[in-house]
Amino acid sequence: MGTVPIINRELSWLSFNERVLQEAESPDVPLLERLKFLGIYSNNLDEFFRVRVATLKRMLDFDRKAKAELGFSPSKILDAIQTKLKVLQKKYNKVYENIILELEKENIYFLNETQLDKEQGAFVKKYFQENVRLEIFPIMLDKAKEFPTLLDSSIYLSVRFSKNKSKTHHYALIEVPTATISRFLVLPAKKDKQYVMFLDDVIRYNLKDIFQIYDFDKIEAYTIKFTRDAELDVDNDVSLTFMESMEVSLKKRKSGEALRFVYDAQMPKDFQNYLIKKMDLDSNTQLFAGARYHNFKDFMRFPTLGKTHLLNPEQQHIPHPDLVKTRSILAKIKSKDILLYYPYHSFDYFLDLLREAAIDPDVSHIRCTLYRVSSNSHVIKSLITALHNGKDVTVFIELRARFDEEANIDWATKLRDEGARVITGIAGLKVHSKLCLITRREKGEKIYYGCIGTGNFHEKTARVYTDAMLMTANQHIMKEARQIFTFFDKNYSVPKMSKLLVAPFSLRFKLNQLINREIRFAKAGKPAAIFLKLNNLVDEEMVLKLYQASKAGVKIRLIVRGICSLVPGIKDISENIEAISIVDKYLEHNRVFMFHNAGMPEVYIGSADLMTRNLDHRIEVVVPILDEKIKKQLSDIMELQWKDNVKARVFDEIQSNTFRKKHGQALSHRSQDTIFDYLHETGVKKKK
Repeated sequence: MGTVPIINRELSWLSFNERVLQEAESPDVPLLERLKFLGIYSNNLDEFFRVRVATLKRMLDFDRKAKAELGFSPSKILDAIQTKLKVLQKKYNKVYENIILELEKENIYFLNETQLDKEQGAFVKKYFQENVRLEIFPIMLDKAKEFPTLLDSSIYLSVRFSKNKSKTHHYALIEVPTATISRFLVLPAKKDKQYVMFLDDVIRYNLKDIFQIYDFDKIEAYTIKFTRDAELDVDNDVSLTFMESMEVSLKKRKSGEALRFVYDAQMPKDFQNYLIKKMDLDSNTQLFAGARYHNFKDFMRFPTLGKTHLLNPEQQHIPHPDLVKTRSILAKIKSKDILLYYPYHSFDYFLDLLREAAIDPDVSHIRCTLYRVSSNSHVIKSLITALHNGKDVTVFIELRARFDEEANIDWATKLRDEGARVITGIAGLKVHSKLCLITRREKGEKIYYGCIGTGNFHEKTARVYTDAMLMTANQHIMKEARQIFTFFDKNYSVPKMSKLLVAPFSLRFKLNQLINREIRFAKAGKPAAIFLKLNNLVDEEMVLKLYQASKAGVKIRLIVRGICSLVPGIKDISENIEAISIVDKYLEHNRVFMFHNAGMPEVYIGSADLMTRNLDHRIEVVVPILDEKIKKQLSDIMELQWKDNVKARVFDEIQSNTFRKKHGQALSHRSQDTIFDYLHETGVKKKK
């Protein structure tokens, strides 16, 4: 790499999660939303350990070779991660303590098992007996033949009890049943005060009842948790189907190598040593002294307590002017391209399209790619309805969608049982594209309708992720989409495209072509510009290509939510590049690619980030926006995002996450609000 600045992806990811923590810290964010951001931060960090730290630890045995091939030393990166995490943990603890104080100002109090009065104690005991008791299955460690495998998605109470003056202790483990019971119990209010209790403490309060058959007078309990290696090693046994191999691999994940053992720092040292010895932890497992409570990801589902003023105001969907009171979405799409931009627009329009296709007598076939879907998926239900109505349905379900593998196996089985043609894997490639294709017979010929988007066909995430979806009946584009589904069936039939950019076949090549064209314009003294919105920018080849464009004089603007390995603003390297990140109430998830093209801009949206995995190892689809009005709309939205001076952070070499400063008397400009206003106003004008 020489002296070319490239930021390590893991360290850049930690910088992204720090931006999430900034939202939890911000007094401008409603208080209960700040708790949710703490939960998001915690959940992100768990996944970071399970995947990225796990991968680095796997490389440790080949540290020198990895450094030669990858350009960095895994051991040094792990040390840098550890250093950064210590700083973030201190900040996290301080933010949490401040939020607790702010909650108390709102008359919301957390109580533990030692702070209950008689009336509250009776309430907690009754709740435990009626709701929790049957979910408790203690494991007696001093009697167990071997230490049980602890799940990394769960928290456990490690319990020790004894009789006074006796040196004999009994040890037990209790899994806190957060999968079936809320982590938070809301106690009866008193006067104007509201009280909340962790489920962990509900169990602590009832420990004597759980272990009543034992004779003891001292009992103590401390929370512990594990983080395990979650990378899947899919078996290549030819006697197994791909789905069977995935199921075997998922079972192995549950007992993956322990990466991090987190325990309550108040746990006595001899108790810690007992557990560590009993668990037979090796030296590679990081021991982390945490606070009393773990799995703060549960704050993502913290009860609202009726405190609407402590939440973001509920934002209503903007009716799409082209789809309001439309009898047939298929007919509307045939007349013009339509762009959905949710959560500002409702995802229901896509569901309505599927429902219409499911009952339309002239629709013969529905094809769809599924990466992640909702637990109660109306997309799946619509496809099953289509099957019941005699339609052919083909679904590609990606079984390797990380942490959704088991759900996707279940969906694949259900759809197959209902009669769908289900495809579940392509050797060496994940299918990450967001495609839906509808075939309709009209006047004796096949007409294709479809949707190509930036986000999953997932009702729940569509409420909190910003994503774009193009609905079109452009036959050139849709016939190319049909080729992609043919490739799923016949992997040797590489699709030939002139409109769609498809990874791993043409996307990297075409992006290089588009950047090179801007470089030629810049060298010829003509205006040249690139404007990209991405989740992640990591691929080194693309970073170097953008540096090359900057050196040639191309003006480049980047909006990157997550990882950014590129460093903007470096003299003679990236001085023509500016980059920001926006973290706000919605997760910025859509990908947009804009090229100036000598005043005749080309605009694309799609599923791909600029990461090596997306460009070379996944089926990704990026679609050109051909409708000039939609192109203008996307351009306007991108400009509104670029003007953000409330939630935009500026990228720099030291990853300081500095908020963009307002200039002079500039008004506050929060892009997620101004985009809502823009779409609402343009929609109203259009209806008139």
